[in-house]
Amino acid sequence: MSPFPFQQVRNVRVLVVGDLMLDRYWFGEVDRISPEAPVPVVRVVRREDRLGGAANVARNIVALGAQVTLAGIVGTDEPGRIVSELAAEAGIEAVLFANPETPTTLKMRVLGRQQQLLRIDFEDPPPDHAIKALHQRLDALLCKHDILVLSDYAKGVLANVQALIARAREVGIPVLVDPKGHDYSRYQGATIITPNRAEMQDAVGRWGNETELEQRAQSLRNRLGLQALLVTRSEQGMTLFSDQGRQHTEADAHEVFDVSGAGDTVIATLAVTRAAGLDWFEAVRWANRAGGIVVGKLGTSIVTAGELA
Repeated sequence: MSPFPFQQVRNVRVLVVGDLMLDRYWFGEVDRISPEAPVPVVRVVRREDRLGGAANVARNIVALGAQVTLAGIVGTDEPGRIVSELAAEAGIEAVLFANPETPTTLKMRVLGRQQQLLRIDFEDPPPDHAIKALHQRLDALLCKHDILVLSDYAKGVLANVQALIARAREVGIPVLVDPKGHDYSRYQGATIITPNRAEMQDAVGRWGNETELEQRAQSLRNRLGLQALLVTRSEQGMTLFSDQGRQHTEADAHEVFDVSGAGDTVIATLAVTRAAGLDWFEAVRWANRAGGIVVGKLGTSIVTAGELA
């Protein structure tokens, strides 16, 4: 495995576009059942807000030592204000379109004794005019960056993802996509997509063995015009498909505690190391190591370059 490219990473400039969200955690103690219903009573003792979705990708990129610009849509509400504040605190350059018509996506988790008991989501897709306004601001940003990461959580910001990919190709910037849904034709022309195992099954159907997976993955890659396709497979590791064929790396996790945001860490590491000059498979190996570290942490978290090395 090649050394982590510390020096080169400092000069990497990544543009992250996608669905922004705020991850809110309420930590509490549970010592009784409610007399009103058979549910635990959580006495909240600590609250914490973290950047989520595309914002967590950006947070991971900064933690690895690279430069990042984050573009997306928030509401004119308290969660939107907090996303902006947390991004500034993390050293993220944020280009946020504030839309008063829809709320900032908020995922609120209630935990008792370090176990998640409940998650409540607040979300609405942004209107078309907000998406259009955001895209107009992206043209000037693309040429200032080395690589584009599209973080799709199916919340609506990447409804016109084809136009973004086409524009990035025009200016010669690689495009990495963390996809959603079962129709990947919308990502045609990207450089690489990184579905997890379940997402890949949604896109190509279940496979019976590794040969069948390779055939379906390579067929999908060729149909979409991708340089590479990476399937993240949890405890089975990661498998890269490219013109070089199939390249697999085993899982690097020592203890799986929480998989929240693991895909964000993986694509952030992949983007940074690839932009720093590593080939696809070496970048995948570092992304695999980062994913193995982050699943051992509670909630939406980051991995630093120091932890990787």
